[in-house]
Amino acid sequence: MAVVMRIGLGTTSVYPLGVEGAFRTAAELGYDGVEIMVAREEATQSATALRRLAERYGTRVLSIHAPVLLLTHFVWGRDPGVKLERSAELAAELGADTVVVHPPFRWQSGYAEDFLGLVRSTTERTGVTVAVENMFPWKVAGRSMAGYVPHWNPLGMDCDAVTLDFSHAALSGVDGLEFANQLGGRLRHIHLCDGSGPLDDSRVFDEHLIPGRGSQPVAEVLRSLAATGWDGSIVAEVNTRKARDAAERAAMLRETLEFARASIDGSDIDRGAHVAREAAEDDPATSPGPAAAPERSRTARSPLRSGGRRRSR
Repeated sequence: MAVVMRIGLGTTSVYPLGVEGAFRTAAELGYDGVEIMVAREEATQSATALRRLAERYGTRVLSIHAPVLLLTHFVWGRDPGVKLERSAELAAELGADTVVVHPPFRWQSGYAEDFLGLVRSTTERTGVTVAVENMFPWKVAGRSMAGYVPHWNPLGMDCDAVTLDFSHAALSGVDGLEFANQLGGRLRHIHLCDGSGPLDDSRVFDEHLIPGRGSQPVAEVLRSLAATGWDGSIVAEVNTRKARDAAERAAMLRETLEFARASIDGSDIDRGAHVAREAAEDDPATSPGPAAAPERSRTARSPLRSGGRRRSR
């Protein structure tokens, strides 16, 4: 039987709507489930509340995103290790199979020292995959600085599972297809989005563009994963904050879902529609978000490898 790749909607994609708005939008547009970013909203922290929402809207929780320090400093206390463990316990209680976690910030010395061991022990204890997300280097006054420990790029980390975020890959100058090929079987989760290019003096923010509107080979990665029978989740994490109303937000998220499905199926993506949208976005009076970068045409050079080797400690 063919493996069906699940396409979920991240709760951050509907901001400033709350978690119920994410469930409602996912159900209306036909997403396969929801990724919950644990935040200050109490419902994101409660298995009971999330299960009730999933039942109400006839969908499911696919994954949990552990609290992000800069946004949720006091959620579940101040210990980032506790936050990770509670995220995995929440996922297990809901039947979600993945927790997404960022690498530690460099000033979190104790957590950073124990991070990789905690990732592995949490997975072993809960049965939930903890997938470390690729981040990006910071740039201050034109100089790069190390913001994460052991690194912003999990490729060289001694961890068994990784989340690929295409917007972060763009900011760090990483080619998403090459990154996915290098990860092999360690690639377990996708944040579906796009970015226009590396961090520089004119591009200093995390864009999370609609896939196909940036420079990353998003379609090629999804197509290659589908060809290998990959069974992880693809979760839309796009910025819709400039949508003028609910209809425009829904259109952006529908486009994201259609892009993913067309890429997985190997169908031709409607490039004409993208061009028309980009032309409209050049008009400040109608633009719903950041202007798209010139589209890059690529062909997948090789299928994703199925294996992944763990570095020795």
